[in-house]
Amino acid sequence: MNVALLSESPADEAALRLLVEAVLQRPIRRIEPALRARGWPNVAQVLPAILRHLHFNTDAHALVVVVDADDSVVHAADHDRPGYFHPRCRMCQLRAVFRQTTKKLPAARGRERVLRGVGVAVPAIEAWYLAGRDPEVTELAWTEGQQRGRLPYTRAQLKYRVYGTDRPTLPHEIDCALREIRRHHGDVRRIEHDHPGFASLARDLRGWFPGPVAFEGQSGKVPVTDIKI
Repeated sequence: MNVALLSESPADEAALRLLVEAVLQRPIRRIEPALRARGWPNVAQVLPAILRHLHFNTDAHALVVVVDADDSVVHAADHDRPGYFHPRCRMCQLRAVFRQTTKKLPAARGRERVLRGVGVAVPAIEAWYLAGRDPEVTELAWTEGQQRGRLPYTRAQLKYRVYGTDRPTLPHEIDCALREIRRHHGDVRRIEHDHPGFASLARDLRGWFPGPVAFEGQSGKVPVTDIKI
């Protein structure tokens, strides 16, 4: 499957490829987008142009976009109501860009549109990397901390827990990110359970195919719909 990846850094995109392949249970062929993005809001700004380029000029089947939530409003279940849009929720914003851009595009290169995959890491993608290793780092812990006005950790602390330094080089970031993702051995259930922003991405990816996607764990393949945490 031909998939383009868009995130806030090359390290994030390296880890994102492993996560996408773990969810799909198949390798992907990465398609490079015409533009790069570094940080929010640059991702949202370049997304329409990237979608148009992928649609008309490449054989990409899908585009996966992942950004950090930072201090924005965390996506909640009520945001998924038909027609609902929260202007400060980055998940809502990215989904809206996909909708508004792709609905205007005619069919091209044998497909109607480039498929969507959107995830938002709360508060940063390093929280996903720590799933299963640091039990206090969860999306629920962060949102409850926001509500109380006392956050359980900072984004800087998450980065230090992953990289062991507050100024990692890019190669070190990539090495650490890949090491943490590989620690799950292709089983992303822990990340999904602890981080709904990743679970939303996983639902998008599984929605690309009809029927349940198989998860291949140590005991063989079982349907995702049968997995329970």
